[in-house]
Amino acid sequence: MDLTTLSTDRVVTAGGADVGVSRERSRLRRLRWVALVIAGTALWMWIRLLEDKPPYPVLPHPSGKFAAVAPMLLLVVILGAALLLPLLMAGRSPHVLYRSSEIDTSFDDVKGSAVVVEEVVKTLNLFLAHKSFKEQMGGTARRAILFEGPPGTGKTYLAKAMAKEAGVPFLFVSSSAFQSMYYGQTNRKIRSYFKALRKAARKNGGAIGFIEEIDAVGASRAGMGGAKGEGITGVVNELLIQLQSFDEPPSGRRMVNHLTEVVNTLLPTTMQIRKAPLVPANILVIGATNRATDLDPALLRPGRFDRSIYFDLPSRSGRREIIDYYLGKKSHDAELDSAALRDRLAAMTSGYSPVMIEHLFDEALVWAVRRGAPGLSWADVQRAKMTEEIGLAQPVEYTEAEQRTIATHEAGHAVVAWLVGKSRKLEVLTIVKRKEALGLLAHSDLEERFLKSQSEMHALVQIALGGMVAEQLFFGEITSGPASDLKAATIWAATMIGSLGMDGSLFSYEAVDAPHANIVSKVSSTDEGKARIESLLERAREEVRVMLTDNRGVVEGLRDVLLERQELIGDEITDAISVAAARVPASKAAPDHTLI
Repeated sequence: MDLTTLSTDRVVTAGGADVGVSRERSRLRRLRWVALVIAGTALWMWIRLLEDKPPYPVLPHPSGKFAAVAPMLLLVVILGAALLLPLLMAGRSPHVLYRSSEIDTSFDDVKGSAVVVEEVVKTLNLFLAHKSFKEQMGGTARRAILFEGPPGTGKTYLAKAMAKEAGVPFLFVSSSAFQSMYYGQTNRKIRSYFKALRKAARKNGGAIGFIEEIDAVGASRAGMGGAKGEGITGVVNELLIQLQSFDEPPSGRRMVNHLTEVVNTLLPTTMQIRKAPLVPANILVIGATNRATDLDPALLRPGRFDRSIYFDLPSRSGRREIIDYYLGKKSHDAELDSAALRDRLAAMTSGYSPVMIEHLFDEALVWAVRRGAPGLSWADVQRAKMTEEIGLAQPVEYTEAEQRTIATHEAGHAVVAWLVGKSRKLEVLTIVKRKEALGLLAHSDLEERFLKSQSEMHALVQIALGGMVAEQLFFGEITSGPASDLKAATIWAATMIGSLGMDGSLFSYEAVDAPHANIVSKVSSTDEGKARIESLLERAREEVRVMLTDNRGVVEGLRDVLLERQELIGDEITDAISVAAARVPASKAAPDHTLI
């Protein structure tokens, strides 16, 4: 075949590639065997008819002593089977076999990962044209690749799509399925799995094996104290060996080779029989994990898992593509066909994986069913998102003083975010109890960014302290409410000081080798570091006090709206702040970003 097609971003037609040619040869060979068996059986039956005998063999009727012991023999067979079958079955391969016709996922269904799909297509083309690649260019196609990345990013999904596009069997197995209660059976299951892979590959021209959560059987052997047998070391060793077993001949070929060797011992050198050349099984093993750093280094060397493909969370454009794909499958109101609204949803779902986006729409459909609607609406999506991220609303009866304190606290957060959060988007402001939070302000980046400036980091500290300062300003003391806020502010401050060099010192506490210690514990381990955190927090608190004092009327106005409506979402927050700001002098309400 033409190898120039291997560099394209489309899959080589499976039927015309080396895999398709091998599969067709294997099919014709099986047909010849079937025809031979049928012809032989027909000839035997025809001969028996010519001899005036029944065309089929007749079993002898048990009689005499055999008839007397037959029940006992049957009981022995049943008992033997009951004892031996569990042991025999324990070593079977635990995989689930999917034919390409049984898989309904193709590359067209993989959205939001264009770069990953492009790399996978090139790898799949090498798999399909393995013979041409070797004979014409002398190369060896990849035999194992590693899919790594966060959960829900489409690793299994894409592997199934590869098998569908290639038209080859897909042998799925979970690492936990290899575990056995019998000693030695875990290794035996691994051997059986790779044997099944080789058999499927020789029958179909190729096969794809997928091992889910491969770190469970391929964890690093370092620190295992030289464990022997079927411990971590023994299982990893078996996996390493089997990844090199693609050249192992089938049992029939091994028998022929053995007979050939026996015959050759009787023949002179010039007359010895040559063994048939060994054709390696065309196998592509895919391992999936979200903990690639835990894998044994020997698994990642060339010749084993020699290519690692990272599945990252989708970008904003990728999320928009995924949103379009799933909304095309789910019943929804016409308003969600708006490009602007879909762009907004893509921005709102920053950090979502493809599975999380699909789940969001499923939850939105649940809300639609509850209100008796035929499809999901924008409001349903917002409710589903809030429920997933914040939790279900848990109405509680606050005392009047508590409710006012909580509303003031959350209004303080929101006003500070409005004043200093140049890049912040206010999403939810609520005094409805959700999970452990009596109230909360949810905010996020206006744009999807990968960097934060020093002023933006400082703004996050100020926003976290806004609730506590508002309580001090309006009630003269603080409650237990700011506990989680102080924790967040401390983490941000320690990160700025000890990791990002944003407080005058270039020393990185991340370079300190302290196992099980986070950045806060590293920085605060010395009096000087703790004092620097305290100084940064105190400075931020004083800045917030000045801001809220100057905008006291805005806090009061937002607090009153929150007490009346309990919960504000999106533009409702900024609208309420704008209305409150319009009632006080402009000099007191205008956002002043010079403080950060």
